[in-house]
Amino acid sequence: MSAKSAKSAKSAGVRLLIVGYGRMGKLVASLCSEYGFDVAGTVDIAEAAAPDTWPQADVAIDFSIADAVPENARRLAERRVNIVIGTTGWSAKEADVRRVVDGAGIGVVAAPNFALGVNLFVALTERAAQLFGPQPAFGAWIHEAHHAAKRDAPSGTALLLEAAMKEHAFNRAIDVSSTRAGTIPGTHTVGFDAAGETITLTHTARDRSGFARGALEAARWVHGRKGWFTMKDVLGI
Repeated sequence: MSAKSAKSAKSAGVRLLIVGYGRMGKLVASLCSEYGFDVAGTVDIAEAAAPDTWPQADVAIDFSIADAVPENARRLAERRVNIVIGTTGWSAKEADVRRVVDGAGIGVVAAPNFALGVNLFVALTERAAQLFGPQPAFGAWIHEAHHAAKRDAPSGTALLLEAAMKEHAFNRAIDVSSTRAGTIPGTHTVGFDAAGETITLTHTARDRSGFARGALEAARWVHGRKGWFTMKDVLGI
């Protein structure tokens, strides 16, 4: 099967290739014109093994599967296509992907969660960790809930929150737990508990549009840039 072409957006924009055409990929495609992109094409599982059929593009958004990320990155780097990596569960291969990116001189934004609110939520969590870290009476936990089909647990965002807390002065144990059920888009709670009081911070995704819009913001930002970036760079925080 050849890669599927898509109609151009109303305004001539940057050419975007969508790698992984599941629910997230289709949602990204539906929103592209709002961000000034022309959809150059899409790549699904059947087409991934035939990179010669991939359309030319300026930027790619990868919402495929974890095992495919390193090879997708290599193929896109060979074409000098900047990449937004929205897939999770591939962090063990990050060093290999970074070497490919550095060698090709392209730009990449990689993040476990592209929703703008989530990334601001992480910044709030960092500040909370700084405040509660010096207070030994408070223990901490992270709980995340997602739909039953999500493969990785804990979520990449939960691991990001845990790392952010540890990097910002919370040196005690942090209990991290997960729930997989139904069609939950995603809920993350960070809690601090002492003998007579509890403080919680919660981010709830009502649908997947926040993830798609954040990825498109990142794609627009990384176009023309070189290097390895996160959503902190995109948001300037």
